[in-house]
Amino acid sequence: MKKSRFTDSQILAFLKQGESGVPVADLCRKHGISNATYYNWL
Repeated sequence: MKKSRFTDSQILAFLKQGESGVPVADLCRKHGISNATYYNWL
């Protein structure tokens, strides 16, 4: 199994930013992840 680039705490921080109203496209661009990865984490 491939190891994730991000820790669980980092992923939770990304998701909390998304819930707080930051546009998903901007969030993904800032952290270098794809939209699909973001939605898979949900």
